[in-house]
Amino acid sequence: MSSLSLHYKGKEKNGTETTVKKTFLVPLAELYIEPGYNVREIDQAHIEEFRDAYIAGEFVPPLAVQVTEKGIKIIDGHHRYHGALLATESGTEIPRLECKDFSGTEADRIAFMVTSSQGKPLTSLERAAAYQRLENQGWSVSEIASKVKRSVADVDHHLQLLTCGDELIGMVKSGEVAPTTAVALAREHGPNAWSVASEQMAKAKAAGKTKLSRSAAMPQFSATRARRLVELLSSAESFLHGEASALSLSQQIEFEVMAILEEYRSQNTGKDCQ
Repeated sequence: MSSLSLHYKGKEKNGTETTVKKTFLVPLAELYIEPGYNVREIDQAHIEEFRDAYIAGEFVPPLAVQVTEKGIKIIDGHHRYHGALLATESGTEIPRLECKDFSGTEADRIAFMVTSSQGKPLTSLERAAAYQRLENQGWSVSEIASKVKRSVADVDHHLQLLTCGDELIGMVKSGEVAPTTAVALAREHGPNAWSVASEQMAKAKAAGKTKLSRSAAMPQFSATRARRLVELLSSAESFLHGEASALSLSQQIEFEVMAILEEYRSQNTGKDCQ
């Protein structure tokens, strides 16, 4: 049975263009994590998955690291590192972890954490925090989008998510409100977004639901009733009434028009009180 090592050694005979890119086996004690550096929140279940993989002797991708004055800083692979520590605590001997150098700027490192396929998928809030780090370094929305290989709209949406207020962001973090719904609520209601979301969430919970859907958070006025209002007003004639204009309606039509307007007002109470 052959291997890449043997295949590479025989390159003069087989003509392969395979090249070598080194990884290093680094002692666990020399690795360290910078608090708050990882854009992903630590997930204990994910750590335990890596612990089990190390104990079982399964393949685990190498960590991306940077050598600093403090030691060897982990850029990507925080859950793998914690998993190795847990495996060691359980009695499995793991003297070293496979690591590879990461070269590039701080912006490159942040972008790598966002785009890395080895890490746990980012939540919307984690992605937003990473985009904000780049924005704080002076990057424009379009530059961030290019750096992380996402659309400008995606970057803009995630940055807006961080402006929704702590309470509404807390509802996103708990899973009660979707990120897109939170942004839509903030756009529609401004500083009142959280109170609107809380009120609608209470109604949803009373109905036995655990999440606030966008349709429940931002109920739309009936298109049928809106069309009916247009129909009722289409035949109305306007006339001057002092310094204002007025519409001439029959009593029956006026009654129906006012009923539709009252429905709309009751559904949209508070929208203009920002």
